[in-house]
Amino acid sequence: MGDAVTTLRAVPSDAESPATGKSVSRSHLVNRLNYINFQDQTVLVCLKHLVYDDAILLRARPEPCAGEQLECRWDEPWSIQQILKTYRFAYLLIADGRKYLVVNSELLSIDDAGLSLLLPTACREFQARKIRRHPANEVSAQLLQHGVLFDCELVDFTPVTLRVTGTWQRPEALNWINTDEPVHLKLSRGDALIFSGSFDILSLDSDNRRCSFVLKQHQDNFRRFRPKAYRNARKELVPSPNIVFDHPLIGKRVNLKMGDLSGTGFSVEENEGESVLLPGMMMPGVKITFAQGLTLECLAQVLSRNVTGEEGEERSARCGCAILEMEIRDHVKLLSILHQAADRNAYVSTEVDLDDLWDFFFQTGFIYPGKYAYFQANKERIKETYARLYSENPHIARHFIYLDRGAILGHLAMVRFYQNSWLIHHHAARKSASVRAGLAVLEQVGQYLNELESFPFAHLRYVFCYYRPDNKFPARVFGGFAHKHGDQKSCSLDLFAYSHYRPEGDEPPWPEPWVLSVSSDFDLTELGRFYRHVSAGLMIDAFDLTPGAAGSSEVNDDYRNLGFHKELYLYSLRRGGGLKALFLVNCTDAGFNMAELTNCVTAVVIDQETPPELIALSLRQVSRHYQGEGMPVLTFPHAYVEEKGLPREKSYLLWTLDMHYSDHFLQYCDGLFKGHPKGQ
Repeated sequence: MGDAVTTLRAVPSDAESPATGKSVSRSHLVNRLNYINFQDQTVLVCLKHLVYDDAILLRARPEPCAGEQLECRWDEPWSIQQILKTYRFAYLLIADGRKYLVVNSELLSIDDAGLSLLLPTACREFQARKIRRHPANEVSAQLLQHGVLFDCELVDFTPVTLRVTGTWQRPEALNWINTDEPVHLKLSRGDALIFSGSFDILSLDSDNRRCSFVLKQHQDNFRRFRPKAYRNARKELVPSPNIVFDHPLIGKRVNLKMGDLSGTGFSVEENEGESVLLPGMMMPGVKITFAQGLTLECLAQVLSRNVTGEEGEERSARCGCAILEMEIRDHVKLLSILHQAADRNAYVSTEVDLDDLWDFFFQTGFIYPGKYAYFQANKERIKETYARLYSENPHIARHFIYLDRGAILGHLAMVRFYQNSWLIHHHAARKSASVRAGLAVLEQVGQYLNELESFPFAHLRYVFCYYRPDNKFPARVFGGFAHKHGDQKSCSLDLFAYSHYRPEGDEPPWPEPWVLSVSSDFDLTELGRFYRHVSAGLMIDAFDLTPGAAGSSEVNDDYRNLGFHKELYLYSLRRGGGLKALFLVNCTDAGFNMAELTNCVTAVVIDQETPPELIALSLRQVSRHYQGEGMPVLTFPHAYVEEKGLPREKSYLLWTLDMHYSDHFLQYCDGLFKGHPKGQ
């Protein structure tokens, strides 16, 4: 039993008043007692002092009960004999964290093993708290205030207040706690951090080294991510999914109906009196379950709790939760559902008939004769590549399709091409529905990027695309925003000359002192200085052309593991040790990008006086990485090609957006196509 003083509890003043509380039948009481036995839980036995007006509550374990008589065993039987000499039985108390039953029973017997009671025909039920207090399950805590640290454990909690208790290693440290100042609390289960936040001290009880704090949370609404003006609307799905998870503080399975849902979070409603969601609490292993049997798993966090309803009524607590982590395939499924809910013709990475897809590309003129001439020799390999891209839905690629009555009307795709950068390409639409479908897939991509931008698993810091300056639609959408935004550091435009290199004749000897070799970190530093001078754009960061980042094999390995081909090489052309040009060599499956912009060399000429013959000789060397006839080459700066009179088939603008500024771009698009910016 332990020291009787430690078991002293406040006994309800109305516990013996038959005129208060709600009457509960014996059958209900017996069922409750048997449930407590089944769960290996305890009841409280109230004992009153024979002389003084004191009472103590001792824990006892009820035996299975069939009717009138109840047998209980003491939970901690030591020292009970001494207690029974000075205390008499008063009543039985059954608490569940919110309500309690007071059972005025007839005592049949009591000893140091337990007691036997004759149950009454009815007992009384009282409301103890507005919100049920939930007992914690093996949750360790750390309380910190201005350099004073208290290791303790969580005893019980509500979403508003909680209680921690523990033993001080240095009792004098208790005097250093200022109860008028907030404390910082961390809750952990094993090695996993469940919660951290600020609390006000409501009460502090101490007995020598042992101490108990009752704390109230400082705030019940906070932001996990930076605020965004452009937020995708949450959808109320019919039928609405549920969230199912094991509560990290109480170890109990929780199943709640979802209110609304987006790609970044969701809301749920609880009965206020039974609520279990503590704002700030991490929720690992949350399963979002749909009626069709689909289940998506994620790590979530409770961000807000707002109570609705009038005092005295049964009120609800609406909690907003953020999705922090989710397996990327599951997230694509989630976004597919949400896009369908917004527009039944909008599909994300859906299965598509490849014959219909190729027919769409040719019918829309996306594959025009000049483009087809370059990849028709590899058409069988290209068909195989697209079969994998569009049927297996690898995590490195996404496609967005506007489909009406089985016909593809619009298409746009994305691929992860660098560590944290995605290429937007293959935007096409049928002329019969070009405006509606073309804008629909562009809006889909905007919503998709907006949902993903905050997730580390998406590797989405930059998006980029190439387009010809005379192509009116991308020039209006992408180029128009870049010019209006007017900041190369957040959205940049760089002009490239595009051509195909074909080696001719025998390879001439290398002239001294020119050298072509693998690029060094110093070369990349020089490249960065040059690019900042001529552009100050985003290409260097987006293309991983910085010391330490260049040459990372993670993306290449992802491609390889999925059965695709991707290699990256960096070469530097030097003269006497000075960097004259740098060559970014990307090798992928033929047709991965239909203009071969993912399977080409990007030549950055740093010294504008570099002889064109040395650039050509360098291209001859790196062309050994390519198969087929004609190696695509993008040359920057465009002015170098013009000044030297080099062959140029067309020009491409590289548009790059830092996703930290996605709000500005999405608002621009909203105003461009809908007449007013969203979020204003």
